[in-house]
Amino acid sequence: MVAAQQRIVAECTVVYKVESQDAAGTSLREKATKTVYIKSNNARIDLVAPSYTQSTIYNKTTSTASVLRSFGEDKYMTPLNTKQWRSVNAVLDSIQIKFTEDSASILDYTCKQAILQLKDGTLVTVYFTAAIIPSVREYEYMFKDIPGFVLGYEMKDATGIKTIFKAYL
Repeated sequence: MVAAQQRIVAECTVVYKVESQDAAGTSLREKATKTVYIKSNNARIDLVAPSYTQSTIYNKTTSTASVLRSFGEDKYMTPLNTKQWRSVNAVLDSIQIKFTEDSASILDYTCKQAILQLKDGTLVTVYFTAAIIPSVREYEYMFKDIPGFVLGYEMKDATGIKTIFKAYL
């Protein structure tokens, strides 16, 4: 068996469609778009929804971030030093990862499946390609220990509504 070629990607843009599915699993509704930009040791994540936008800019070299939010005409900026960044993401420490045999094809990449269990019991199903390793992993703190680039994931909230993130560009 030949191992898949891996390559570290230090510059890319990936766009995700964000949809929600009702608890019965009968209808999908587009909620937002999420765009991830990676350039060297920096990453930026833009989440654009009808009523708000949020951008997170992460610097791997300094382990710092800035979060920019817009709600209508109101705009906010929150700079986070290393300690604050870790504190904000503390709920995502100690995630248990279970790799499964399931897979999916996203953007012509074969993506392996992993199930993440958060401290509060929330399960997140992740699809990642081991063929691409992002140069910055901590920008999406929940996925920092995933051995590849996450191209899709989904999770349910307490009411049973599923949110699905899937790369399409």
